[in-house]
Amino acid sequence: MINGFVIIDKPAGITSHDVVSRVRRIAGTRRVGHTGTLDPFATGVLPIAVNDGTKAIPFLDEGVKCYEALMQLGVATDTLDMTGKVISELDCSSVSRELLLNAFAQFTGNISQIPPMYSAIKQGGQPLYKLARQGQQVERAARQVEIHSLDLLSFTSPFVSFRVTCSRGTYIRTLADDIGALLGCGACLKELRRTASGPFLLQSSISLETLESVFKEGCPTDYFVTPHAALGHLPDLPLNEAGLAKVLHGRSPEWSEVEFDASQIGTSSVLIRLSRDQELVAVAEYREGADMQHKITLKRVFRTV
Repeated sequence: MINGFVIIDKPAGITSHDVVSRVRRIAGTRRVGHTGTLDPFATGVLPIAVNDGTKAIPFLDEGVKCYEALMQLGVATDTLDMTGKVISELDCSSVSRELLLNAFAQFTGNISQIPPMYSAIKQGGQPLYKLARQGQQVERAARQVEIHSLDLLSFTSPFVSFRVTCSRGTYIRTLADDIGALLGCGACLKELRRTASGPFLLQSSISLETLESVFKEGCPTDYFVTPHAALGHLPDLPLNEAGLAKVLHGRSPEWSEVEFDASQIGTSSVLIRLSRDQELVAVAEYREGADMQHKITLKRVFRTV
């Protein structure tokens, strides 16, 4: 049985749930999920968890996302991208490269964003996009996000190509809209391509068609990231046979049953991997108690008896 993550290069025009449905059919399992939605018009990195990979989703480090985008100045829409209804068109001929760079500088670092109405955020149990389609506008609380870098790639008015590295939860559509508002001409997103989501990179992605082919050929493991590798940001403590037996029965191992390297931990409380032969057995919490009494508490077991 295949376990882990496959990085799909999502095409434009389908939802993240559509991708999950396709992978379920291709892999022949219901245990499939994505790690975070990508707008239907967007393309690029969409990590898909299969079987035991779904257990690892809560422990992933996907705090940093990278995108390449194209926005159009002078046009604003209700969805903040080119799929929506145009709500304003203004002259943008006075916008120069220098003005763009100055605007980019103001949106670098910690910034406040109001999530768009056309988003999957729920309010009162309803996704905002459903309320928006009914013509409703509701108050949305601003959120703090971080723009680590915002680089201008090219500018041929009215089109602006840029690259952004940002924190999870950042809306690039909102970023484009806010930049357009600052410039006084409005803007909307024309294209969006995610190039990285945490450890999952575009250069390691495959298309849905390729995934279907490799499953038919019987060699899909070459394209999957194991749960052990996907959680590579967590310290790894290998188990001996006695420790493995305990963990598989849902019991925490003794210190004599793990290979403990204090230099890996470096803190009084941290999530760790418990492994055997480079295979993830469990995610656990390491806690340093009084008198150096270390304690391991199991959080999720990946292998069972």
